[in-house]
Amino acid sequence: MARLRESCTHIAGIQTVTPSALGCEECLKIGSPWLHLRLCRTCGHVGCCDDSPNKHATKHFHATGHPIIEGYDPPEGWGWCYVDKVLFDLSERKTPHNGPIPRYD
Repeated sequence: MARLRESCTHIAGIQTVTPSALGCEECLKIGSPWLHLRLCRTCGHVGCCDDSPNKHATKHFHATGHPIIEGYDPPEGWGWCYVDKVLFDLSERKTPHNGPIPRYD
């Protein structure tokens, strides 16, 4: 995994956040499945990954400009900056789940 790089100007903006939902916020509302979850480290929005049908985490980035996500399901210990396209280590700053994550099997 890549280490923090000077080329990402957004790492300093990483916040400690409270997850907005126990799964992809939008998928839960519409009854859609997801594959993996991503957590916005600016506001706590929980969205689904780009391998999921709705790609809500990326849609959240485009709507808000919030640049940093965390691999959240399971807590994976990595972060990604959409703007600078930088992968980095969040293993010491993982966000814990705030309850059981629903599963679509």
